[in-house]
Amino acid sequence: MNQAKRIEILTRLRAENPHPTTELEYSSSFELLIAVLLSAQATDVGVNKATRNLFPIARTPAAMLALGLDGVKHHIKTIGLFNTKAENVIKTCQILVDQYGGEVPENREALEALPGVGRKTANVVLNTAFGWPTIAVDTHIYRVSNRTKFAPGKNVDQVEKKLLKVVPAEFKVDVHHWLILHGRYTCIARKPRCGSCIIEDLCEYKDKTE
Repeated sequence: MNQAKRIEILTRLRAENPHPTTELEYSSSFELLIAVLLSAQATDVGVNKATRNLFPIARTPAAMLALGLDGVKHHIKTIGLFNTKAENVIKTCQILVDQYGGEVPENREALEALPGVGRKTANVVLNTAFGWPTIAVDTHIYRVSNRTKFAPGKNVDQVEKKLLKVVPAEFKVDVHHWLILHGRYTCIARKPRCGSCIIEDLCEYKDKTE
């Protein structure tokens, strides 16, 4: 795909959704971190359902620690892998209290060192909470990037590197959200909704649907 086409795709996505953001519900960088940590192999809808009861009583790392492992498990038991995730939440909160004064560090290495937080989660937090031009590649972004030929790659790391290279600076902060939402609602996995897609004429996917 040539760069002129990419810029037109991004321009259309921006026109349709000028201020995109995550569908996870949060009111602080800490809540966002926990929500993203819980969202691995789970839907945003499922995570939101759990955190609506969890966050009002545990808005800080200290409050989450006071709730205890069993308390966290009780609130997130509807989410997949909740036992492991609850342990990671407690360990992460302990580190935030001990090393960062209860604040979420605006630092990639520090974030990636937290239990249950990988590169993708760190990218989401840096982008959404702190406005960094990072691009977290999830299954939706991976699929859309490859299917449209916008930024093809054999794995998520390759796609991330390609996106960081080809997306102009003015679009970088928001492209993560545009591509996720496009993959979630239009360019869906089994049968993309090409007929209602605003970038269908620019997309280079060969097996378009009606």
